[in-house]
Amino acid sequence: MTGGTPSAPQPPGGVGEAPSFHDMWRDLAPIGRDADTRGYRRFVWTAADAECRAWFQGQAEVRGLTYELDRNGNQWAWDGDPAAGDAVVTGSHLDSVPDGGAFDGPLGVVSSFAALDELRRRGAVLTRPLAIVNFGDEEGARFGLACVGSRLTSGQLTVEAAHRLRDADGISLPQAMERAGYDPDAIGPDHERLARIGAFVELHVEQGRALDLSGDAVGIASAIWPHGRWRFDFAGEANHAGTTRLVDRRDPMLTYAETVLAARREAELAGAVATFGKISCEPNGVNAIPSLVRGWLDSRAADQATLDTVVTAIEQAAKERAERDGVDLTVVRESFTPVVEFEHALRDELAKILGGHTPVLGTGAGHDAGILSGAIPTAMLFVRNPTGVSHSPAEYAGEDDCVAGVIALADVLEGLACR
Repeated sequence: MTGGTPSAPQPPGGVGEAPSFHDMWRDLAPIGRDADTRGYRRFVWTAADAECRAWFQGQAEVRGLTYELDRNGNQWAWDGDPAAGDAVVTGSHLDSVPDGGAFDGPLGVVSSFAALDELRRRGAVLTRPLAIVNFGDEEGARFGLACVGSRLTSGQLTVEAAHRLRDADGISLPQAMERAGYDPDAIGPDHERLARIGAFVELHVEQGRALDLSGDAVGIASAIWPHGRWRFDFAGEANHAGTTRLVDRRDPMLTYAETVLAARREAELAGAVATFGKISCEPNGVNAIPSLVRGWLDSRAADQATLDTVVTAIEQAAKERAERDGVDLTVVRESFTPVVEFEHALRDELAKILGGHTPVLGTGAGHDAGILSGAIPTAMLFVRNPTGVSHSPAEYAGEDDCVAGVIALADVLEGLACR
């Protein structure tokens, strides 16, 4: 990104010159980027995650902000007294899905620092504490559960359940935290911290094309669709691919394939979405019939009844096909988030600050703001994504739209924290 980005003024106290939006984006961009795919692999408690965390801490320190690392590994940068209460918080996350794009999460964090710089340029005087946060493990790419940092903080994920999480290599969450230099025994609900927050506003690149179709650079979130993840285990019989007759096979891959097609069919009929995007196979040999195929279903819909209908139909289709193929089926719901209606009063206040022309739209993507909505007032801003592509290296937001997002976030923060 070049040109047109918000300026970065000298922070109070002469700590140092705050980097511009462009400089922050440039410095963050190489971290965790795969040389071959050009996608990002910023998984929690890895070297790339540590670099992202160091970058965040550096941005806090150069602006003279009070830096904190909470018990769940979330990072905070405070302008004002954290203990004063009724704080306004903004931010997002820095981790990624496997080979994810540059904007999902980081745009919200970079924009938060840039919005604070814009407030200082305006000479705005805070009347409430203001904080920027980087929530850990939002994507859940390593341990299979999204929004671990915010779930732990809000009490939606128990310590016992968190300690049972394993990555693909069998490494537990506590082991990963210890190797990264953190204390897994300290994790857990942080209600005292949440009680000091009066509002949380998360800026995020839109994961869809609603704003592109409406011609708007920035939008306000109305709600997050209910969504969940289900693991389907198809257990068959390992055998030789060259010598076993088709009629003698108990091939779980066949059952899995039919289930994938059923998911597409049922989602299309219901106006929902359903995706099998992750799979593991044992023994995973070219000339071997699998003994076990494990697939993960992600499904989302505009309402709970529709989501229930879709997932039930997919399970039924899988069960019927498994019986025909002589395959055993086990389905486990690994995570679920009900519909999130962002607090109407805060949402309406954002609309008032930004003007009545700002569109209000729903989303099928989950976010930390949705997880926290049951504990504190939350709201979201979306920045236009001209292609609608997300969770891919092709994910994109134009420079002018990113600048518009920073200005909109600064306007919101000024309206909430400087009144």
